[in-house]
Amino acid sequence: MNTLKNISVNNKSVVIRCDFNVPMEGTKITDNSKIVKSLDTLKYLLNNNCKIVILSHFGRVKSEEDKIKNTLKYVGRELANLLGHEVKFVSSCYGKKVKKIVDNAKLGDVILLENTRFIDYPEKLESSNNLELAKFWASLGEVYINDAFGSMHRAHASTAGIAKYLPHAIGFLVEEELNNLEILIKDTPRPFVVFMGGAKVDDKLPIIKSLIIRCDYLLLGGGIANSFLKAKGANIGDSLATNDDDILKEIKELLKNYKDKIILPIDFTIDNGIIYDIGNKSIDLYKKYIDSASIVFVNGTCGKFEDVRFTEGTSMLFEVLKASGNTVIIGGGDTASAVKKFGFDNVFTFVSSGGGATLEYIADKTLKALEWMK
Repeated sequence: MNTLKNISVNNKSVVIRCDFNVPMEGTKITDNSKIVKSLDTLKYLLNNNCKIVILSHFGRVKSEEDKIKNTLKYVGRELANLLGHEVKFVSSCYGKKVKKIVDNAKLGDVILLENTRFIDYPEKLESSNNLELAKFWASLGEVYINDAFGSMHRAHASTAGIAKYLPHAIGFLVEEELNNLEILIKDTPRPFVVFMGGAKVDDKLPIIKSLIIRCDYLLLGGGIANSFLKAKGANIGDSLATNDDDILKEIKELLKNYKDKIILPIDFTIDNGIIYDIGNKSIDLYKKYIDSASIVFVNGTCGKFEDVRFTEGTSMLFEVLKASGNTVIIGGGDTASAVKKFGFDNVFTFVSSGGGATLEYIADKTLKALEWMK
């Protein structure tokens, strides 16, 4: 697989797929980490006098109303500020107008096209990996770079199909992700401890089933822990948990087969009969396993950390991880946002930029879009 420094880009037009799907409140970006992580690759391309055409998705587009709120226009402004370079935003991602603007641009120009998922409504051309769409995007450059690790678990036209039509390589961000996550899929040091939290167990059950075989202990929090407690027969009231009988049956099997590996919380922060966080005794229990580990992988949070009343479990977990001095790898998504929110930036060994992509890579040891880059 080609990396950026192994492919010729000097004085060329480069189409690059980034992951600029950042959280926003109104027109304000609340966490620009994904944009910041893309800067090294973009600056390298600028230093090589490239014309840069950027593709990215932003949210889901299922209606015309979604196109109004899920524009990349504000991302373009933030990127220009961070890059210290003009970014030309194009209010479309497909068609003759886009082709003309890109063709007329000069070497050294940076062009950000509108949300690639705009082309998913009404027809799902992007997410179905439509090769005609991929061919159009390929016509905008001479080289394709995929630096959107957070989107590489999806084989879309902008992440996969386009690689069929251009010389291609992974960018610095993707290369860094693969290098840092390799320790979780090959020759992982022991003891290997995993903390898995978050809201929905249904989405994470495949990764849990993969990791439970490979790790020494699995610590649980959030709605995932609630689902395991429910499967165990505990009364969790109306707390967030799965209602899928098939999922609960699978969880029961895991509890039966790996009862010595699965560690559940023993106390909680409860409001109106609903569990919103884990308590101090649970953190003390988890500390014993974390302190004994050689490496810890963390994905998800202990509770509803977005609410100031229920931040203690997650912030205390991060304190324990920091004090352990162990290798700590943070899965992306909400976990990375929580790390930043609680001031633990630059504390842990590695904070991934991927959410679902990180989990899928660890579970399957590859990614759908990565297969197109080989």
